[in-house]
Amino acid sequence: MASKRTTTIIRILLFTATFISLYFVPWPIVSAWIKPLPNTIQEQVDKATDYGFDGIIVCIDQGGKAPAWYTAGTHSRETQEPARADALFKIASVSKLYTALAVTKLASKGQLDLDQSLAHNFPELAHRIEYADEITIKMLVKHRSGIPNFTDINSYWAHPEDNNEERLALILDLPADFAPDTDYAYCNTNYLLLYELIKKVTGQPSFYTIKKEILEPLNLNNTYGSVHDVDLDRVMSGYYVGYAQDLKTNDNDLMLATAQDLGDFLRALNDGSVFNNHKERDLYASLYEFEHTGLIPGYQSIAKYHKELDAVVIQFTNTVDFEGYNWNLSEVMYNRVVKILKQKS
Repeated sequence: MASKRTTTIIRILLFTATFISLYFVPWPIVSAWIKPLPNTIQEQVDKATDYGFDGIIVCIDQGGKAPAWYTAGTHSRETQEPARADALFKIASVSKLYTALAVTKLASKGQLDLDQSLAHNFPELAHRIEYADEITIKMLVKHRSGIPNFTDINSYWAHPEDNNEERLALILDLPADFAPDTDYAYCNTNYLLLYELIKKVTGQPSFYTIKKEILEPLNLNNTYGSVHDVDLDRVMSGYYVGYAQDLKTNDNDLMLATAQDLGDFLRALNDGSVFNNHKERDLYASLYEFEHTGLIPGYQSIAKYHKELDAVVIQFTNTVDFEGYNWNLSEVMYNRVVKILKQKS
């Protein structure tokens, strides 16, 4: 009798545990993932609004074929203009690819030394950033510096700072996350410092160097360094879930590009045509990545080259929620697009 009662209790506990666990299942992601793939990429892209995105742009550049663009949703809530394939988009951390490449090119020319310390290049930071005399430029590029990430400080994106000086001030005098080159931690402060270093060693604004060394040789005429440099009507609106404000006018000191321009850059990065020689390419490969994602309030971007398909696939989505499943759903969308592309190839 006691054994039977124990068995019943165990069954009840297991049922309760199962029921509770189901509550925590990310059903929106599961639902989006398990649905049958549609027949075409456009049909998949059309589901963006079901995923909670105001608008989406997908650009596919597959070897031997003309580039193809797919859009859905709106360019702007206010005007209800359909999403535009040629819209400018804030590419957020994807810009790190350009910064890392600019540093590589300057190092190849002998204009900066990757093994020099942070303190050597910025003496004023010698006693404000822990291990500044041990952190090298190479460690900054590779995210192995241990410097705290300024966007992790004080709910940064709720009240972002206006310029790099203010952003850097957020982490001054804080203890390091780890000793230099003993670990890896993705850190926006690393690339803030690299951006400032480019300006310091060239005597020109950092984007000027990116433009001269990268954009102009590749004829990329739709990539910009700031929202102040563009016609705002060309910029896709960006939104944060729960807030009505259009975030496209926010100046985050971040680059903007069309999906086509970003795709052309990514192909040149991966096929090597952006490099002056094999030595320069090998140096870059030892330092940084050949694909990237980007995420800031209002703007999500995924930029990857798929070698097995010889295809660059760029995806922009313009609705963000740091607390929900928004990013995961953008990845589900992207992966399903790539699956359809594989089936059609």
